[in-house]
Amino acid sequence: MPYAQIEKENGVAVVWLDQPGEKINKISIDLVDKFTEILDSLEKDETVKGIVLISRKPDNFIAGADIDKFKDIASSDEAKALSRRGHALLNRMAAFPKPIVAAVHGAALGGGLEVALACHYRIASDDPKTVFALPEVKLGLLPGGGGTQRLPRLVGLQTALDMMLTGKNIYPRQAKKIGLVDDLIHPYGLLQAAKKAALEIADRPPERKKKQPFVAKLIESNALSRSIVYKKAEELVKRQTWGNYPAPLKIIECVKAGLEKGAEGGMEAEIKNFGELMMSPQSRELIQIFLSMTALKKNPRKELVRPVYKIGILGAGLMGAGIAQVSAAQGMEVLLKDITYEAVGKGEKAIWKEMDKKVQKKALSPFQRDLTFSRIKGCIDYGGFEKADLVIEAVFEDLDIKKNLLMETESLTKEDAIFASNTSSLPIGSIAAASRRPEQVIGMHYFSPVPKMPLLEIIVTEKTADWVRATALDVGIRQGKTVIVVNDGPGFYTTRILAPLLNEALELLNEGGDIVEIDRAMRQFGYPIGPIALIDEVGIDVGAHVSNVLRPLFSSRSATPSNTMEILLTAGYKGRKNNRGFYCYGDPSGKKKKKEVNGEIYTFFGGSKRKKLDVKEIQNRLSLIMVNEAVLCLQEGILLAPRDGDIGAVFGLGFPPFLGGPFRYIDHLGLSKFLSLMEELSEKHGPRFTPAQILRDREVNNQRFYT
Repeated sequence: MPYAQIEKENGVAVVWLDQPGEKINKISIDLVDKFTEILDSLEKDETVKGIVLISRKPDNFIAGADIDKFKDIASSDEAKALSRRGHALLNRMAAFPKPIVAAVHGAALGGGLEVALACHYRIASDDPKTVFALPEVKLGLLPGGGGTQRLPRLVGLQTALDMMLTGKNIYPRQAKKIGLVDDLIHPYGLLQAAKKAALEIADRPPERKKKQPFVAKLIESNALSRSIVYKKAEELVKRQTWGNYPAPLKIIECVKAGLEKGAEGGMEAEIKNFGELMMSPQSRELIQIFLSMTALKKNPRKELVRPVYKIGILGAGLMGAGIAQVSAAQGMEVLLKDITYEAVGKGEKAIWKEMDKKVQKKALSPFQRDLTFSRIKGCIDYGGFEKADLVIEAVFEDLDIKKNLLMETESLTKEDAIFASNTSSLPIGSIAAASRRPEQVIGMHYFSPVPKMPLLEIIVTEKTADWVRATALDVGIRQGKTVIVVNDGPGFYTTRILAPLLNEALELLNEGGDIVEIDRAMRQFGYPIGPIALIDEVGIDVGAHVSNVLRPLFSSRSATPSNTMEILLTAGYKGRKNNRGFYCYGDPSGKKKKKEVNGEIYTFFGGSKRKKLDVKEIQNRLSLIMVNEAVLCLQEGILLAPRDGDIGAVFGLGFPPFLGGPFRYIDHLGLSKFLSLMEELSEKHGPRFTPAQILRDREVNNQRFYT
């Protein structure tokens, strides 16, 4: 079956996009060749007055380029040639003598949106599943099919830069408001409306005005004021990326070239920069992360999965409510239990508030919000749990409490119900020791806030049944999570590798380091938040608990963690949650909102006199101790594969995405370089920096983690 089929009726040619063997349409060389043939045919056909471009795929127009093919591009010249070929086709579409109408339902992303931009008219369904974006920046790239040129001319400079520099999603009503699409209609009327539009604009081209506020029009009306926009955008990019990502600045460069030198100059700049970015190390790593993430969306043991229709959640706090929300959004019935109606009500209110925000942004319809919320039943007893297929506990990190809940739940649920613990550090085997059915106990470690954080870490023990593992994985994928599966142990993978980094940050403070400088150094390295600020966000109480759980493990390697967090907790410091941490976050009256260092905290670290530490040493000590711990997890069998370790660190802990993750970072540095750095640190700071033996073994064999 061909990628595109043509149906002709009453002067309109409807081109149906339907990539064979794929769930979504992707732009490929085959599509470019096929579409060139279609345009040749339709241009000659005198019976055709207008053309409609539409998809047969459910909830998908064109999801962008076939990213898997990007890794095969071997040179900048090859990438430029690919971009130039796409330009030729889309330029021809834009200049086509017969009107082409894009009828969009579902995702129009990346190259898919660029195809729509090259059409003469865009009509979209008003369904929340319809979404527009140019997310290439997230792959370290820029739109390579004319997007940097057509989008600013259509929606204005500032709106276009915002879309391209963030890769953000634009939903139907917003798309209509900014002029990205010309009209909206119910999905069932999309084709007929598009046909009608094609015939109408064949006789009279549409009159289109930019839907910008007066001030925006004024600012963008001349080169001098536009130069201010470019400068401000560049300053913001540099401040947010610390120079680690070249793509945003290249996007600004292309837009500027097009608006100041003309479309032809802009197109050439886009082709040149696309080629250069494609071969950049940042893009290579980001593309690999995307491909790994995509691969993890598939369940390798799908045949073992048992249906999960109803989930019981124990604990209606931040985590429990978040798990309930992402489960109900995917059609699962949820029992949200806590010990008081007040606690349950608070959880339900948080869920409603979160979904209502999506309604306000037009990313969710009121009906879908109400339908999702109707699937969640709050309760203070176990009524209905006898029908639950999966029970997830999300209560405080206390082993005895979790074991008691497990025993209590098992006595009230069916024999094949799965019990999952949302713990961040307690070994699942220790919890399962209280179970009559330990083979049906598993760990499902979510990250906060659950609706926004993409990772789910599933933890299995030696006794966990294969079908339980497969079913839990399936639930995570249904919830929209990127899921890694790891073996049991204190702290599992993510918590275990984060702990040494945070502990080392405390050691730097003990040595006289400055809180702001330590955080700034790691943000400059590529982390979204500094380690000291992260301790406040996670909670000093949580940090103290995790430190106690992991202490025996690290002490056995002569890497005993600091007890500073316990001391701080005893003194009443919990972090952001009680506004007593390493930072102050303003007072309840709102008069003092600025986040600033809590000077009194230094009394626990030798006094207020601080000394300047070398930025590179801060970065090496904090990053390499975390990377080495990731390798130890692989060496000890906690991790099943380097890919899982990289995805877990990037999506769960904010490890710099452009570095690819701990294992790709070692490959990038080279084993000899990494070992040399670790040995220097070990000599200077002690055995906690002793490199994993597996690294020495691999160096002997000149073996990388990735081929």
